[in-house]
Amino acid sequence: MERCKWCCDNGILQKYHDEEWGIPLHDDRKHFEYISMEVMQCGLSWTLMLKKRDIFKKCFDNFDYEKIALYNENDIERILSTEGMIRSRAKISAIIGNAKVFLSIIDEFGSFDSFLWSFTEGYTYIYLNDKDLHVAKNELSEKISAELKKRGFKYLGPITLYSHLQACGIINSHSPDCFMYDGLVKNNPVKYIED
Repeated sequence: MERCKWCCDNGILQKYHDEEWGIPLHDDRKHFEYISMEVMQCGLSWTLMLKKRDIFKKCFDNFDYEKIALYNENDIERILSTEGMIRSRAKISAIIGNAKVFLSIIDEFGSFDSFLWSFTEGYTYIYLNDKDLHVAKNELSEKISAELKKRGFKYLGPITLYSHLQACGIINSHSPDCFMYDGLVKNNPVKYIED
């Protein structure tokens, strides 16, 4: 069975690829989980994030953004002292602040998912010239990142945002020979972008 080359470790990356990555996501809590993991990932590897995912869930109330938005200094200290946790006060504070902004977007748009997918009108984009997977950001990720930053999100630049758009299926970056590709194209509204 063919897969995207980046995930062929017969382990945690492959499981993530086969079960989550690039499958269109429409769940606000999961969006917040992915975004928070992207925040924690800045400067580190995604494999490490997947290995620490259970620690993150423990520290951040299973990514319940309503609870996280109410965190205070005691919560930051609790998280920082958790064994195995990445000890970055700035990243932890960013996740707490992001939860507050996330809630304000839900208040305005009904869901974060509606807000995010509105940028592609509900379509999964397939960039015909991006199949080499060396692309780290694009016009779409720059546009959404700028909007999120304007609203107060932290640690969500266009590169980080591009990774989220891939993870949540707004951008299909599966290799055309990957076993996931055809099913995602057949079962979801897709728009091909010449760029």
